[in-house]
Amino acid sequence: MLEVISVPEAAKKWSISERRVQKLCEENRIPGVAKFSRMWLIPKDAEKPADGRLSNKKSNKLQEENIS
Repeated sequence: MLEVISVPEAAKKWSISERRVQKLCEENRIPGVAKFSRMWLIPKDAEKPADGRLSNKKSNKLQEENIS
């Protein structure tokens, strides 16, 4: 049987907020995630997805390039 963890357990394991884990689940960014009623079931061996958001340095650099 597949072992699963809850959103609060994943948040603690990955050092991110519970809301961020929920968003990752909603966006299907965690392989093997399933929703049972109102609860997300995350495989125990799932790894934290890479953060696809731009950092401020990258964002500023892109803005400067677009202005030029």
